[in-house]
Order: sequence, then structure tokens, then C-alpha cells
Amino acid sequence: MDIDVIIGNKSLTISLENAHRFDLAKLIENVIGFGNNMGADIKGLRIEKLIPRMIRGVAGCEGGCPSDAKSLVREGFGNFNLSYVEGGILKAEHPLDNGEHLQIKVFPEFD
Repeated sequence: MDIDVIIGNKSLTISLENAHRFDLAKLIENVIGFGNNMGADIKGLRIEKLIPRMIRGVAGCEGGCPSDAKSLVREGFGNFNLSYVEGGILKAEHPLDNGEHLQIKVFPEFD
């Protein structure tokens, strides 16, 4: 499973070997560090809660998207604009104080 974090025209790709067992603290540290490097303070956006929900929503989408992904989009998350993209991809977007947008995409594992 891959996670793309995009701010402006720069991106960070994080690959997860196992969508059910991963180091959340390290993942969030990498994402926040990327934001800091891009001049964006994303600590207060609660990505430590959003990203695991997105991962759970996408895990298993290889055979068709589970209701978890679409229900997350329906329920929403804070001020994020959530969308389901064909192929099992979840996308979250949020405007940033520096004028850029934070975009997080979670892609299912395709073999």
C-alpha cells in the first residue's frame, strides 16, 4: 500500500508493507516533517487520526472497495475534503495557511 502526501508541487511517497501492522508514530513523524520542510504546519490537522482511517478504508480494495472507504467519505473528517477515486483510492485535501493545499492519497496494494 502506498501513501502519497502532496504539498504544492512536491510529494512524499510512503510504502507500507502491511496495512494492518505499521509504525504509525514514524509515519506521522515523516508526514509532519515533510510539511515542515515545505513551510506548512500540519500538526493541528489530526492526520494521526485521519491516515489510519484512510488505510483501513482502502485495505482490501483490490477486489472492490469495501464500504469502509465510501463511508469515510460520506462521514467526512474535520475540514478535509474527502473523495473516493475509482480503483480504490482515497483522497483527502485541506487548504493550508501558506496558500498551498495538503493532499493525502492512499492507494490499495495491487499485485
